[in-house]
Amino acid sequence: MRSTLIISLLSCFFAAYEAKVFSKCELARKLKAQGMDGYRGYSLENWVCMAKYESNFNTKAFNGKNANGSSDYGLFQLNNKWWCKDNNYSSSNACNIMCSELMDDNIDDDITCAKRVVRDPNGMSAWVAWVNHCKDKDLSKYLASCNL
Repeated sequence: MRSTLIISLLSCFFAAYEAKVFSKCELARKLKAQGMDGYRGYSLENWVCMAKYESNFNTKAFNGKNANGSSDYGLFQLNNKWWCKDNNYSSSNACNIMCSELMDDNIDDDITCAKRVVRDPNGMSAWVAWVNHCKDKDLSKYLASCNL
């Protein structure tokens, strides 16, 4: 009985750190509930498009291959040079968060950090994937079937 309880508790602990891969509509609903539709002038479609091309909606996405040696973390691929802190790179840590916290299935802190990113003068242009795939494009397909 005791070992069953310990295994159950450990399973809950590890489950809390699992990745979540959102569907586009599930992510759109979450972002809308967090006030992202129209945030700093960017439609919900822009946020969903950016997340599609940055992480394919995967909260555990990681890119450690940037030319300057920095890495990108989580759903929005937030960079450890500017936005979050890890132990491998000197950081401005403008979001005041550990990068590892951006790689779990709770995206509230990711959204808070993304809001911080777009408050800078570059806005969503901080995300190269958004510039290359979303900016000035017809993004209606990102919410077409979502019934928001």
